[in-house]
Amino acid sequence: MKLTQKTVVVAGATGLQGRAVVHHLLRDGWQVRALTRDPGGPQATALAQAGAQVVRARMEDAGSLTAAAEGAWGLFSVQPTVGSPGTAPDFTAEDEVRWGMNVAEAARAAGVGHFVFTSVAEADRHRQEKLPVNLVSKWRIEQHIAALALPATILRPVSFMENFTGGYALRNGHLSTGLAPEVPQQIMAVDDVGAVTALAFSRPKEWIGRAVSLAGDELTPVQIAAAIGKALGITLPYVQIPIDAIRALSEDFAYANEWLNEHGYRADIPATRKIHPGVTDFHTWLERTGASQIAAFLNSQHTAAGQDA
Repeated sequence: MKLTQKTVVVAGATGLQGRAVVHHLLRDGWQVRALTRDPGGPQATALAQAGAQVVRARMEDAGSLTAAAEGAWGLFSVQPTVGSPGTAPDFTAEDEVRWGMNVAEAARAAGVGHFVFTSVAEADRHRQEKLPVNLVSKWRIEQHIAALALPATILRPVSFMENFTGGYALRNGHLSTGLAPEVPQQIMAVDDVGAVTALAFSRPKEWIGRAVSLAGDELTPVQIAAAIGKALGITLPYVQIPIDAIRALSEDFAYANEWLNEHGYRADIPATRKIHPGVTDFHTWLERTGASQIAAFLNSQHTAAGQDA
């Protein structure tokens, strides 16, 4: 473990990406200031027990962000997208953009030396094609970071493997999404975002000014379902949800699925491995954490179904 007196602020610290970043930074010896709207919550308590300084701040409150960033050398920023767990039902893409801009402006006001923002792969393709709303939101935040002339690194991960651990994809004994069964999809473990973020903060001269797409594996939904089934010792068929059924609920979500099926992420996986040789493939992720997370979710479903019977 390297020891440093430098402090890195992590906005969105109790989310999946934020927690991964906090743990990797602590492991490398950084002083970590974890920002959360609920310092007394279970995730925040766990971060404090791990060694982070937990500070109350809200991304919609620019003043709280600026105060929390004072005296810090680095700042990591990630915002939820529409429909992310824990967001309010009325949370919009405009809220996401505003929150991202607020964090960037707080970093400038506090004079941080290195700002790392997690965007999404292909956010920079807006000039060539119509992109899903969540990619456009990230691109708008990226543009604001550039306008502020922050000493920044932009990380652009693809879809996360963790998307397959809960009710988003696991329904009624099937793996079900709007993705076409035989179209390869690029995926990445959230923990690898934490690893690359810590690497970027440790090498500012190499990383400031860079925008890097990240992906750890590429599998079809049918292959993903088969791998999960094998890891858990169960039969898990893949069933595609008709796009029209998704469109009846959300035009934006329907288009996002169509875009993934027709265009999709194009990150350079070998380049990601060169940056982070330990990047996790899907089978390794299942062995380490994924299978146990999925099993826990399925068990909770069975328990709930038994109680309702």
